[in-house]
Amino acid sequence: MQRIQTSPFNNGNVVKFVAHSVNVLLVARKFGWLPAARYTNLRDVRKFDRLGFLDIYWRDYNFKRHLEAAKSTCPVVTVARDIENIEDIDMIIDQAHELNEYADYVVLVPKDRRLGCNLDNIIPPGFLLGYSVPTKYGSTDVPIDCFQRPTHLLGGRPDVQRRLAHRLPVVSFDCNRFTYDARYGDYFDGDKFRPHPIGGYDRCIRDSLRNINKLWKTYSPDKMMRSFR
Repeated sequence: MQRIQTSPFNNGNVVKFVAHSVNVLLVARKFGWLPAARYTNLRDVRKFDRLGFLDIYWRDYNFKRHLEAAKSTCPVVTVARDIENIEDIDMIIDQAHELNEYADYVVLVPKDRRLGCNLDNIIPPGFLLGYSVPTKYGSTDVPIDCFQRPTHLLGGRPDVQRRLAHRLPVVSFDCNRFTYDARYGDYFDGDKFRPHPIGGYDRCIRDSLRNINKLWKTYSPDKMMRSFR
């Protein structure tokens, strides 16, 4: 696939990604969200001109499969293997450079506490940082105040993500929490998840997307991205 030079990071707004069924992705596109998918399952993003976010299968990571997926999709953003052990950082940075041949941006996710607040010296310029929003599936031991570079938020609740933007220079995030709640007739009302007054899965998805967008309407990462580039 030929790499496209235009990037949504040039529009001055935080960039939003969601991974789910093709129907959800099509609805999300109407609200300005970009499609996301793990490198292990690209089926639902084949109808789109370009993949927004190429995620990883971190439980059983396979760099060869990840790189092949990056080559075939040329995503706007992809995320390298989590830096869970500082001893692996040279290998992970080398892999990130390879991935960067096919993506606009590559996210490096520091999780080893020993990295501390020395991230800008340890991680080469040009890479986004990734902050794993605390959930039962993951988090990071690196203090939040150490994230001073443009940062991508990985997962979590939309309200928690927005609060983190008061402490982190957030330029993008991926979120699909609202898709799970929609299955039970709940939607995000801009403050919390609650039963939709009318109901219906599609209505819950649309109203959640609309309300998440409102949360970020006054937030602009443009200055941070200009200095980063």
